[in-house]
Amino acid sequence: MSLPSPETALFHGEPAYRVAVQVPEADEARLRAAILAADSLKYGDYDSVTFTTQPGIQRYRSLGTGRNAPSGGVVEVPCAELAFLVPRDPAVLTQVLQAIHQVHPYEEPVVVVTEALRTRHVPGSVEDNPNKFWNRPEADWVPGDLRTAGPAGDKS
Repeated sequence: MSLPSPETALFHGEPAYRVAVQVPEADEARLRAAILAADSLKYGDYDSVTFTTQPGIQRYRSLGTGRNAPSGGVVEVPCAELAFLVPRDPAVLTQVLQAIHQVHPYEEPVVVVTEALRTRHVPGSVEDNPNKFWNRPEADWVPGDLRTAGPAGDKS
């Protein structure tokens, strides 16, 4: 599959893989740490870029053909979905998937990998944009050390 690669004065497209894994809520932090040990999950000027959903319910029934005996009915487990992007590099993807399968508590983790296009900003193109958090009144979600930091951490 070939995705377009838009180029504008504000951003450009970059090929990536989007990985989404369902994990019991109690194991999400441990799984995320193992993934970050395999790859820094860099996204431009940031790393450790992930998204975790609120817990939902994952349902399944063991057929008894794997490690577990057949379950009498459908099992329900509170799970979150952890999603992130890695470069479209098969070696990086393999490392990350290896980490997931090694640390995930399930015999058969639900992992979905899709080809994706991530957008990357053009450095310096949005400094004066009034919609960016540094040009607006402080928002509660902005960490304190980023509220007054200028480019490259320069406190302006």
